[in-house]
Amino acid sequence: MSDSPDKPTGDLIIRVQAMPADSNAAGDIFGGWVMSQMDLAAGVRGAERVGGRVVTAAVQSLAFRKPVKIGDTLCVYARIEKVGRTSVTLHVEAWARRYLSQRRELVTEGSFVMVALDAAGQPTPVPPELD
Repeated sequence: MSDSPDKPTGDLIIRVQAMPADSNAAGDIFGGWVMSQMDLAAGVRGAERVGGRVVTAAVQSLAFRKPVKIGDTLCVYARIEKVGRTSVTLHVEAWARRYLSQRRELVTEGSFVMVALDAAGQPTPVPPELD
């Protein structure tokens, strides 16, 4: 996990504004909503790498560092950390661009393992990376 970096690492995969329906009574966005955005980003980046279907096999770690508030723009970045025989491990960071501000903060980060699947839904080898 990062020690409060000043800029995101990886590719920007998702940008979405946090809305009132995604919050609790205190105006904090539900952690499950943030995690779901991170899982979507891991799936997008994982599918790009394997050139096909992937599913989430594990969330190895997830650290909620700061709250996301209504109106913040959640920016989710992903980078591949490791490629296994049938899996891809990604480091995923969620950054909040604070509402009506240019200030951004790392709010959540984690490690997601995605498994490549064939047409029958069975694990399949990850192909070599193309240049």
